[in-house]
Amino acid sequence: MNLVNLVNIKELLRKAEKEHYAVPQFNVWNLEWISAVLDECQELQTPVILGVSQNGAKYMGGYYVVTQLIKAYIIKNNITIPVAIHLDHAATFETCKEAIDEGFTSVMIDASKMPLEENIATTKKVVDYAHSRGISVESELGRIGGKEDLVVAESCYAVKEECLQMVKETNIDCLAPALGSQHGIYKGKPKLGFKQMEEIHNLVGIPLVLHGGSGIPDDQIRRAISLGTAKINVNTDCLCAWVKILHEEIKNNPNEIDPRKLIGPGKQGIKDVIKNRCEVFGSIGKAN
Repeated sequence: MNLVNLVNIKELLRKAEKEHYAVPQFNVWNLEWISAVLDECQELQTPVILGVSQNGAKYMGGYYVVTQLIKAYIIKNNITIPVAIHLDHAATFETCKEAIDEGFTSVMIDASKMPLEENIATTKKVVDYAHSRGISVESELGRIGGKEDLVVAESCYAVKEECLQMVKETNIDCLAPALGSQHGIYKGKPKLGFKQMEEIHNLVGIPLVLHGGSGIPDDQIRRAISLGTAKINVNTDCLCAWVKILHEEIKNNPNEIDPRKLIGPGKQGIKDVIKNRCEVFGSIGKAN
């Protein structure tokens, strides 16, 4: 089998935007995560984006190790759904370049902490390098709140005029405007800026991305999709489901020393989250 199902995210999101569903991004941290996500998404016949943070890639041995591990799993387990390997929240051009050179099919440049002109210039540099190699690019405007891996920020809504400027001057493939979501566990009920979301999508004309998808009520998820959100990131829900099962295994089997028997059962928790989220996102059966 060849690797034709390794794709960038541009066409995946355009199709999702047109048909009013969202492609899920699930962050992966090790082999258990990779196998849980790919096996369940293959079963559901949903396209999927494997998100990898800078620290996540470092933990797994580097960008090359990550891409080779994913490719090997795809080949040996007959994974036929479209799969993108996406660098999540890269802070610099150099980081994006390294991931692209080592086989990632998509990158997110997050220069949102920079002044607008610097953010645009950095993003444009990434886009020029990535697009010449068939790699898609996501960028962020405003600041998505919460804490996840290297990302720590207070929420700051994106400005629609700045979003339009970003898209026009950089030619990015999708945009993650900060509109009330946050990374990690929400304190209180999330409240997304739907009016701003609709205005931004109508203005920029490209798919939108929703970060911090864990913990957002289903009705808000569905409304976001109807307003042009075509990619939704989920990480915390999977982490919590896996850790809960791990704690139970350690508590119930205090003398167990085989790591496979302790960490392996947590894969089912990840799969349960994936199935639930894909049902809400409307992506099941959209792999073709």
